[in-house]
Amino acid sequence: MNTFTIDQISQIFADAMIDVLSTSTGLDFIVSDDGSDSSLDDLVSFLSLYGENNGMLFASASDSTARTLCAQMTGSKVADVDTSDIEDALCELTNMAAGNAKLRFNNANTVYTLSPLFAIRGREMTLMTKKRVNLVSKTLKCDNISVILKVVFF
Repeated sequence: MNTFTIDQISQIFADAMIDVLSTSTGLDFIVSDDGSDSSLDDLVSFLSLYGENNGMLFASASDSTARTLCAQMTGSKVADVDTSDIEDALCELTNMAAGNAKLRFNNANTVYTLSPLFAIRGREMTLMTKKRVNLVSKTLKCDNISVILKVVFF
């Protein structure tokens, strides 16, 4: 079984999310920064990971970004996208990225089990962790839209 650092784990998830975003939306995303900011956008999708290390994966986007992603995924017009559709879209993107990352870990002989997916909506949310918890934040950007990816391991 391979052992990964938190930075390697977060890069695997970022690469997986970029693959999923590109495939699902046709948009080209890049990692624009590796900040440690704890802020989250309006809509957050998250799940837990269980394995050699336990952790959580959070993906968040503004309402307008999630709406744009959903429209790109479904071939709809942005104005026609319903609020429940954007929540489903962000959850599905996170689920596919987690599955993609899980395959990458399995190929490296490291096994993770994924929890069910959850979503929350709010304003000015932050992710607060204890000092012993490792948090890496990556911002994935394409033009004027961004998805915040946070990986937490303990």
